[in-house]
This record gives sequence, C-alpha cells and structure tokens, in this order.
Amino acid sequence: MNRNQVHSILLSAFVLAAALGATNPAQAQDAKQPYAAMAPIEQYLMDRDAEIALARSAAPDSISHDAGVLVLTRHGFEAAIKGTNGFVCIVGRGWSSAADPDFWNPKVRVPMCANAAAARSYLLRITKITDLTLAGHTLAQVNDAMAVAVTSKELPPMEPGAMCYMMSKQGYGGDSAPHWPSHLMFFYSDTDPAVWGANLPGSPVIAVADPQERLTQFVITTQRWSDGTEAR
Repeated sequence: MNRNQVHSILLSAFVLAAALGATNPAQAQDAKQPYAAMAPIEQYLMDRDAEIALARSAAPDSISHDAGVLVLTRHGFEAAIKGTNGFVCIVGRGWSSAADPDFWNPKVRVPMCANAAAARSYLLRITKITDLTLAGHTLAQVNDAMAVAVTSKELPPMEPGAMCYMMSKQGYGGDSAPHWPSHLMFFYSDTDPAVWGANLPGSPVIAVADPQERLTQFVITTQRWSDGTEAR
C-alpha cells in the first residue's frame, strides 16, 4: 500500500482483507471521503453489555471468558472487567482499527483479544490513539504524536510474544474492508518481514512494517471463527 502516513495500528489486518478480495481497488480509489469530521460521540459508543460481548467474540470462549475487557467511554477506554488469564479484549473504532478513509467512521467495530504481552505493549497504542482522537486531534496530528511517543519511548516496544486473536464473525472493519477473515496477529518492533518469509508467493503469512511507529505486524488466517464454525 502506498500511503504518506499510516495511522492504523491494525493496518495489516486491512491489508489482509484487501489481499483476499474484500476491497475493490478501483472503488476504493474513486470513493470520496464521507467521514470528514468526528460524528457526535454517542455514535461511537455502545451499550456496555453489548460491547463486552462483542469484544469477547474476538477469541474462542476458552480464552475470552476469563479475559479482561475494556470499553469505550466519552473519555477513552476504561476497564469494564478485570480478567484472570492475562488476556484483554477490546472493540477498536475507526481511528485505531480501520483504513484512513474510515478514521471517523462511527460504524467501525473491530473485536480483538490481546494476550498479556500485547496488552502491556500493543494495546497501549490503541488507547493512546483513542485519547488523542477524542481530544480533537486530526489524523495527521495523531500520526505525528504517535511517532513522537514511540521515539521518546513513552510507548514501549513490543514485548516478546505479543499477539492477538481477531476471529470474530461480528464487527465491522469499515467501508474499505467491511468483513475481515478470521486471523491471528503477531507484533514485533523493528523486524524485517522477510524473517518470517512473509509476503512471498505461496506464503500464508502477510506482514506490514510501519517505520513511523517502528512496528511490524504479521497476520495468519485461521480456518474457523471464534465460535468454532468454519471460516471461508
């Protein structure tokens, strides 16, 4: 993908969806920006119980049942449930979890469930982006602030073993890629995708290296959704 700036922490999942045909390139190129500004905050919020259930749908029940859950409030993400297994589930919104044209899209709902290592490193980036966005920052300002936060080590590098489940049938990835395939994501700082053989012909691994955030994300699709049904 050719972009001057990359704001999405979950960009690799979008690339995965596009690679599997979820996005029509010509349509994406011709589409106008329908979300030029932030909608009323109420449009981004959810019923608390519904958000908890959607967040937990990111991973099989054996994992998400005992996971902690963050929910979005007017002031950012807050802990709704304290987990016992180290995992943390969350529903990303457009500014953190969709392609740039969907930055302000109030319909975006992206369930994900991060393991303990990712909760201590990767999820900090999602909550930071959310705080900046709710404070009124533009996409360009968020990009710049995130780059500074990473360089200054306000945001830590990825911990070893950081990964998350994104296996939900539910949710909405945005107008650019509405329905993402079931997949797992693995997070590394300053890692060459070639070390995994990613993005090569026949390789099942897709990777995106974001130099601005010094983050490499590896994506591997799975054959089942979190509820155990077959994912095609």
